Amino acid sequence: MKRSGVTRRHFFYGTLLAGAVPIAGFGSKPSLKMLGYKSPNEKLNIASIGAGGKAASDIHACAHTENIVALCDVDENRAKKIFTEYEQVPKYKDFRVMLDKEEKNIDAVIVTIPDFMHATAATWAMERGKHVYVQKPLAHTIWECHELEQAAAKYNVATQMGNQGYSNEGTRQCAEMIWAGEIGNVTEVHAWTNRPVWPQGIPDLPPPSPVPSTLDWDLWLGIAKERPYSDKYLPFSWRGFYDFGSGALGDMACHILGAPNMALRLGAPTSVECIKQEGHSDYYYPTKAVIRFDFPARGAMPPVKIFWHSGMMEQPDIPGVPKGEILGDLRKNQRGAMDQDPIEHLPEIQGGIFTQAYFQPGPEVPETEQPKPQPQPSDANAKLDQKVGRLISEGSNGSLFIGDKGMITTGTYGEYTRFVPVEKMRDYHFPPEFLERSPGHYRDWIRACKGGRPACSEFSVSAPFTKWINLGVLAVRFQGKLEWDNEKMRITNNSEADKFIKPSFRKGWSIS
Repeated sequence: MKRSGVTRRHFFYGTLLAGAVPIAGFGSKPSLKMLGYKSPNEKLNIASIGAGGKAASDIHACAHTENIVALCDVDENRAKKIFTEYEQVPKYKDFRVMLDKEEKNIDAVIVTIPDFMHATAATWAMERGKHVYVQKPLAHTIWECHELEQAAAKYNVATQMGNQGYSNEGTRQCAEMIWAGEIGNVTEVHAWTNRPVWPQGIPDLPPPSPVPSTLDWDLWLGIAKERPYSDKYLPFSWRGFYDFGSGALGDMACHILGAPNMALRLGAPTSVECIKQEGHSDYYYPTKAVIRFDFPARGAMPPVKIFWHSGMMEQPDIPGVPKGEILGDLRKNQRGAMDQDPIEHLPEIQGGIFTQAYFQPGPEVPETEQPKPQPQPSDANAKLDQKVGRLISEGSNGSLFIGDKGMITTGTYGEYTRFVPVEKMRDYHFPPEFLERSPGHYRDWIRACKGGRPACSEFSVSAPFTKWINLGVLAVRFQGKLEWDNEKMRITNNSEADKFIKPSFRKGWSIS
């Protein structure tokens, strides 16, 4: 029974969250009642800036229930599959032209292009009153994150960053376990990834190559300074270059650090330092790195240090973790029946929920049984995608929370949240639900576009989050600790690093 807006479940969490989270959980501010409101049964008209690579899955996820009405990609070859699938839809190479010509036909825009162009494309869309979904990382620089948050508020549009873990059940379970005091005060977190799976740590810029006839290289460069084309930049190796991508942090931290960001209400760090790296370069991110973020106390939560490990092909060896204990992701067949648990009741949410099936014997697999050979694609892009897919499936990803009473680990997207050692999960019952559950990552955004609750990773949440991740991106470029003044949005002890808070814009381009 509710009384004065408070239920029994809120008392379960004690004083830890006093004043920190609205009574109704995330998404509790008033519904977005904006111009162009659509009823939940009316389809959105969605345009996509980007059609190849990751953009294809974003488009397909939205097309289940909504209309795809315009497509834009600077590379006809990379976008060929989607362009063919949506044969009757108008197609463009320049998103500025698409937004001008199709403005009256578009309700919302997907932005799935290289990191350095996220903010410019998203701002052009928001200025025209379009809701936006932007792939992670939200932006390439701290200043751009700030501008996107301000623009979303100014134009009153629905927004979402593409970090699926924020929609995951396990991420919410992790937060609720910590808020319930299950592992006491958390003072240290380790998060790790097997990325990069693309080239990094190379000392020299790649040699020029002929520009493919299907690619508009000048448009691809967008706001970045002019330079010769190289086939080492595309289709996704741009992630490893300082000028275009954000390295392993930009690719995976918005996923893996999502559970720590939510559960520990991290806000802004006071400092960040790259304490170890391999393959330092003036042009590329390193092949491996360990970055330390220091966060001050947040309400009743004590100061916490966050360690980010990239290039991990094996799970990190962390003191206090029992030998043989699996951390982070639980790969297939690690524990038989676990990976067979049905999760159909969680549409569009990546990852799984820990259940007692973990402790049941798994199915016996004959030793002679060999994996079936994968069909070999003939298209060059498809071959490369398959190769990268194999690399991504290797190595380790996840996070580990260390409290003064115990430890919790989660997977890439917060899935299979569990205690360490896992035996503590036997007969365990998760705390009462405190946070609102997501209807699914894309559904979350689509619902907000139609006037419903704001999406769980809207820009007021994802911009501050990506700001501190981008601070870590800067740490690999400059030796020593970077001291951060969040209120003034500046690095106080390194003027060279501070210059990279904001991007430079090539003549003819601007964020607005």
